[in-house]
Amino acid sequence: MNDRNGAAEPQHAEEPAGEGRSPGGRRPDPLGLLDPVAAYERRTTRIREEIARNRRGEYTVPTWVLALALAAVIGLWLLILFVL
Repeated sequence: MNDRNGAAEPQHAEEPAGEGRSPGGRRPDPLGLLDPVAAYERRTTRIREEIARNRRGEYTVPTWVLALALAAVIGLWLLILFVL
């Protein structure tokens, strides 16, 4: 696929060309967002793309998980220091 300047865009094996985009790269109309079948297909596509990213090693740990782990380590440290 070529952009406006004629440069080729890289195509990934997991991503079908042009699927999920409307012509011209614009967002779909708002009424199409209410269609349950289209919403199911978008959600399925997003999940498949996320699984593909994770398999390629692009997985990142959410910030809230890191914050929770840090709080647990600090809480355990304080428990050992002041209680035991």
